[in-house]
Amino acid sequence: MGFLKPRSGKCTVDGLDCFRERDKIQARLGYIPGEISFFDDLSGAEYLRFITEYQKIDARNRMEELLERFELDPKSKIRKMSKGMKQKLGIVAAFMHDPDILILDEPTSGLDPLMQNRFVNLVAEEKEHGKTILMSSHMFEEVERTCDRIGMIREGRMMAVDSAATLREKHTRSYTVTLESEAVANAFTADFGGICNGKKVTVTTKQSLEEIFMNYYGGEKVEKSH
Repeated sequence: MGFLKPRSGKCTVDGLDCFRERDKIQARLGYIPGEISFFDDLSGAEYLRFITEYQKIDARNRMEELLERFELDPKSKIRKMSKGMKQKLGIVAAFMHDPDILILDEPTSGLDPLMQNRFVNLVAEEKEHGKTILMSSHMFEEVERTCDRIGMIREGRMMAVDSAATLREKHTRSYTVTLESEAVANAFTADFGGICNGKKVTVTTKQSLEEIFMNYYGGEKVEKSH
């Protein structure tokens, strides 16, 4: 977003330098920070108008559509809004100018399940329109429903980057148990599934995304690079 200038290294968005060309980036990018800061004395409508003027964007048509979708009345003062209402306001501000790129940090924080579902549907629609979306979330169902590729970060390092299906495939476990007789093995297979071979039954299990995540966080501490 160009708010912080790095002491070293380089960051670009679609070839644009994130510090020197941040104005061009912000015109094309929608951003929801993890902790949204508002001007509490403004109303929601005044805040959205400020954003359109600051970023020099035309967002009137999309703004109305998003306000209706998330059932947000922007007339009230921001300081009187609940956490969920403020989050809706942040979503409208991020999406209303139809940006090519979206950076979303815990975007459904404070939303009730109905509004979370509407947000997931919105992200799915944006994906269909070819948008690039980078989202940070600890809500595993939300991640599985919205993301094509998933990255897991531990202690500042990327531990895995893959599709949800590939991650599960990599974390598939097979267990073989030997039972007292073929009859018992067949009964076990009928009740619980698996492949029966005489007295032996082999069962394959796939871990949920949450279980995979906990595997990365539950092991030995990551060696720090020097």
